[in-house]
Amino acid sequence: MCQVVEAYHDDLEQEEFPRVSKKCVKCKDLIAVVAIRAGDQYCRDCFEQYFHHKFRAILGKNRVIFPGEKVLLAVSGGASSSSMLRQVQEGLSQNAHKKLRFMPGIVYVDEGGALNQSVEERQQTVEKMKEIFIGAGFPFYIVPLEKVFDLPGSVVVMAPSSPPQPESSYKASVDHFIRNNSSSCLTPEQKHETSPYVQECQTQLLQQLFDSSKTLTAKEELLSMLRQHLLVHTARCEGYSKLMFGDNCTRLAVKLLTNISLGRGAQLAQDVSFSDSRYGDIISVRPMRDYSAKEIAYYNHIFNVLSVFTPNLHTKNKEKASIQRLTESFVNKLQVDFPSTVSTIYRTSEKLQTTSKSSTSANPCDRCLLCMCSLDTTLENASAFQSTLISECLSQAKSVGANSASFPRQNTELRSPSSQCCSEGKGQYCDRIVKDGGCCSGIRVPDTTDIRGLLCYSCQLTIKDMSSTDCLPQYVLLEAQKRQRRSRMREEITKLYRSWSDAHEMVAGVR
Repeated sequence: MCQVVEAYHDDLEQEEFPRVSKKCVKCKDLIAVVAIRAGDQYCRDCFEQYFHHKFRAILGKNRVIFPGEKVLLAVSGGASSSSMLRQVQEGLSQNAHKKLRFMPGIVYVDEGGALNQSVEERQQTVEKMKEIFIGAGFPFYIVPLEKVFDLPGSVVVMAPSSPPQPESSYKASVDHFIRNNSSSCLTPEQKHETSPYVQECQTQLLQQLFDSSKTLTAKEELLSMLRQHLLVHTARCEGYSKLMFGDNCTRLAVKLLTNISLGRGAQLAQDVSFSDSRYGDIISVRPMRDYSAKEIAYYNHIFNVLSVFTPNLHTKNKEKASIQRLTESFVNKLQVDFPSTVSTIYRTSEKLQTTSKSSTSANPCDRCLLCMCSLDTTLENASAFQSTLISECLSQAKSVGANSASFPRQNTELRSPSSQCCSEGKGQYCDRIVKDGGCCSGIRVPDTTDIRGLLCYSCQLTIKDMSSTDCLPQYVLLEAQKRQRRSRMREEITKLYRSWSDAHEMVAGVR
């Protein structure tokens, strides 16, 4: 039993842990406040210089943005995009060591309609974002996601791009910019535009579109594509030639594994690279791809970078709700025990290249209708993709045969949408009784646009999870019909040319 006056003569053993140096690894004088990795401790000033230098170094190394160009920053309110906005502000300030030389603008896509948010919640989020944008001093555009139903068909058509310029032209452009002392031209016009009032019917159409998707994985992919279309259209309308995204290293590592799971292996080089030119005139850049989520969180906390929390489709969902959510959880948990997980995946993505035809040189009919990448479905008959299609067709035929066997009395003839009606080819329905009863008008299949042949393998999986493609925006369906008509016309011209060639050879043989 313990006594108050009991004396302990033996000293208590205290376990000693290895302690890292508390000095900054760069200046060697001040106390470190940030430990990014083991052996990488920085003080406040050195960490700020390190963070700014990395952002400007990746822009200078790739040399994609020329002096005087208009760049549209896609800011969602999250930590990474908000940090990107702060880096642009610091790079354009008067006391910057190496100033940035482009003209920035900001765009924010309000996705509250797809998340079933109320009008009041959406307005509160928009007001918070407007405060941040006004403080930044750049022109900004707030666009609701419902505007995808008003987009033209040119969004899914690659616009002609300027030919790639040599490295000497970039240096000449920079020298010309410095000689003319054109810092005054980088002051953008204070243009603040918000979208007009969103009609309730458009919000209902958007919700109907996402409700038609059966899985959360398909909803997330569909939302990403529609958002990308809206950003590209906004950049084109406002005269911007570059789109800047805030994808960090951690997010790109998750995206890499997710895309492999979704069958986007042929598009990995474009989805995770620094620059993406699949739209031709609008080039997407990712200058935050060298930063980890941990570095960005430290920077935003130390230097009070404002951000706005906006819920997404994965908010309050379980870990296994979608492939994207499960992959993110897997990478984050693995990163805790193995700190080099994210960097290893990210460095692997830098070495990826595609052997297929590049998106910049692909024919418009050979490009995916949604993601705008080159089609990966035009392969040999012995490919794995063709085997998958054969297995799918056989399984569907077997299920149809089983259904017909279980219902032997329903032996009616189903007519395809392209088949001629029994009313003398005039497209009218009649009351002629077909075999085993019924009228042909009652069993006629509705005419729908089949767009699966115009999509890549991954987008086909996304559309396959939808109950109906009629909910898609009109610009997608109209472009699909346009491409199908061109394809049929091309086939007819090819057949006519072959028949003419055969007849010409026959006549020449007779002579």
